[in-house]
Amino acid sequence: MRTSVITRFAKNDRALSGRRRIAVLAATTVLAGGVQLLATDTAWACGDHRTSGAYHAPTDVPGLSPNTSITSAKSSVVADGSWNEVTVKVVNKSTEDAHGMEPFLGLHTPGSGAAARLKDVKIQFEDYTGAWKDLKLVDGCARVVDITGSQRQRMSADSTTGFKFRYSLAPSTPAGVTTIDLLASTEMAGSQGPGDSGFKPVKVTHPQGDATAKPTTPAKPKPAPTKSAEPTPAKPAADKTATPAPAAEAPKASTPTAAPATTAPAGTPELAHTGASSTNTFLGLTAAALLALGGGTLVAVRRLRRR
Repeated sequence: MRTSVITRFAKNDRALSGRRRIAVLAATTVLAGGVQLLATDTAWACGDHRTSGAYHAPTDVPGLSPNTSITSAKSSVVADGSWNEVTVKVVNKSTEDAHGMEPFLGLHTPGSGAAARLKDVKIQFEDYTGAWKDLKLVDGCARVVDITGSQRQRMSADSTTGFKFRYSLAPSTPAGVTTIDLLASTEMAGSQGPGDSGFKPVKVTHPQGDATAKPTTPAKPKPAPTKSAEPTPAKPAADKTATPAPAAEAPKASTPTAAPATTAPAGTPELAHTGASSTNTFLGLTAAALLALGGGTLVAVRRLRRR
């Protein structure tokens, strides 16, 4: 009787041990997957519909944000820290007021080479009092430096209004940035989609004293010509009783001046880099769910061991 009970207990214990191994393996896999998703969140690609040119919104969709266009901006700017004004026109074609309307301005660097960075760009907004307000910048998608917000306000139905921005590019802007695109858009609270957006390419030039430009090596000066020694005139016949005068020393040849050392080239400009994309909410929630599932599995394994 006892032998059969022990045998059944041993069989059950082996079965429980196998189940525990499977549960621990599953929990480890789930936890590893959740951590990996959290670590690779910023690797997902993102895009900006404004970077491909002036965007035209569909006309048969209600509840879209107001339309935006750039009415005045320079076609070329200098990366020397000077301000460049941009005038934006916003049109609300809807029959309803646009509540919480807010205009935006972004700077896009086309191509795949050097790009304008956060530290190279400044953007200001002219508020309703006429004062210029500094705006906080953020790395957007697809090589865009964007503002986080300007000034929310209500816009009446079927109306038009204008706003002014101004931006500057610092001398630290990489020399490879020769063109930027101005992106203008407007967002509205409760919008069903974006309205028209403005787009304007701008040529960028760099000042002569740009730190990123390579200095030219000055030419070596030619050595000064050596003066030849003048011949000593023949001495006239002197009286035997007179003491002979010492012979005059021949002038020494002047030593040529040494060529100045060439200046060392300036340091290599810092490589351009792009910012990470914004946090992906879907990935965050998925990773959190996986971590919770793995934790619950581990708790269940511990309870099985206690039994």
